[in-house]
Amino acid sequence: MSARSAPVSRAPQSRRRLVALLVPVLLAVAGCTAGTEEKDPGPSERQKAAANRPSPFQDCSALGTPPASAAPAPPSGGGVQTLPELTLNCFTGGAPVALRDLRGPAVINVWASWCPPCRKELPAFQRLSERAAGQLRVVGVNNQDGREAAQAIGEDFGIRFPVLVDQGEGLKRELNRKAIPLTVFVDRQGRVRHVDSTGALDDARLAELVRQHLGVTVPA
Repeated sequence: MSARSAPVSRAPQSRRRLVALLVPVLLAVAGCTAGTEEKDPGPSERQKAAANRPSPFQDCSALGTPPASAAPAPPSGGGVQTLPELTLNCFTGGAPVALRDLRGPAVINVWASWCPPCRKELPAFQRLSERAAGQLRVVGVNNQDGREAAQAIGEDFGIRFPVLVDQGEGLKRELNRKAIPLTVFVDRQGRVRHVDSTGALDDARLAELVRQHLGVTVPA
């Protein structure tokens, strides 16, 4: 008597047919989902959008005249340097600004959006510009940064003082400094009285440096 052949299971074949039917359906669904995703705008589109938004910063037209209630400059000692012969564009446009023409008392803060200590101290510089309005001016120098990122910082932190743009890091090189943040204290004649590179400054330290190097008492 011959042995019976074992029955052939049809379950694997059924599963294969089911998978073959489902694959096109799954691919079609995935394709629809991908097609409905929002495309990331290219850098040029983002930059264009930032350029079309109003700038949060003030214009730079008044930087060549001393603040209205500026105190006389302290007597100069030996070795006091002047601001470098460097011309920078204003963030808001208009005529470029020659740093040698800037008249203080002024506090120049060199910053960038990618610098954490810069972001930490920027609100203190905004408060200084408000508390000492008429006695001194605060000027920002945005260093090697993207326009969109710099504008976003100004908007988020409420920064309103004038900002110059220094993509080539010219001011850092002229002052022989390598790191930011960098704060430059300038008297009424445009002479550099002190350069601070100790890190993020707070309200109290800023007020002390302004009193010590520019002779200006900042109201509390």
